[in-house]
Amino acid sequence: MAQAKEMPMAGDDAQAAMGGLVGLLTASCRHIALLAAMVATCGSLFFSDMLGWLPCQLCWYQRILMYPLTVILAVGILRRDRGLHWYALPLSLMGMGVSTFHYLEVMKIIEPSPCSGVVPCSIDYLTPILTGPLGFIKIPFLALVAFTIISIMLGNFVVAGDEALPADGRAQAAARWWALGIVAATVLAFLGLAALL
Repeated sequence: MAQAKEMPMAGDDAQAAMGGLVGLLTASCRHIALLAAMVATCGSLFFSDMLGWLPCQLCWYQRILMYPLTVILAVGILRRDRGLHWYALPLSLMGMGVSTFHYLEVMKIIEPSPCSGVVPCSIDYLTPILTGPLGFIKIPFLALVAFTIISIMLGNFVVAGDEALPADGRAQAAARWWALGIVAATVLAFLGLAALL
C-alpha cells in the first residue's frame, strides 16, 4: 500500500521563513551594531563640523562613549572576536544612561544640570526643524536610539553564541567585507552630504 506524502502546511512555511529571518539577524547582529555606531559617529561630526552646532558637555560624554565603539566593533568583526561584547557592551550601556539623562533635560522633564561648557546642556538644535508629531526627536534621542540598537545587537550576539559567528571560510570573508562596506558606505554618504552643503 503506497503511503501518502505529507503536504507541507502553510504554517510550516511561515515558521521556516521566520527561522531564516532570525538566523539572518543573528548572523548580522554585529554588523547592525557597527552600522548604528558609524551613523551616530558620522552624524555627530556632521552636526558639529558641517552645521556648526556646538556640542554641550553631555554631548561630549556621549561622543566619548560612541566613537570608540566604531573601532571596537569593526576590529571585533574583522578578528571574529567571541568576546566582543565584553569591550563594547559596557560603553553602549553607559551611553544609554547618559543619553537618557540628557534627553530628559532637553525635554524639560528634569531640571537642567549646570554645564561647564560654552553651550547649555538643555539646548535643542532640532526644535526649529522637527515640530509637531516629530517634536520628540532631539539629538540625545538619536544617540539613545543608536546606543540601544548597539546594546540589543550585542545582547543578541551574546545569547546566540557560535551561531553569530559564521564557520565556513566564505561566510567569514563575507562578514569581513560587510564590515568594511558598512564603514566605507557610511563615511562616503556623509562626505557626499557635506559636499552638497
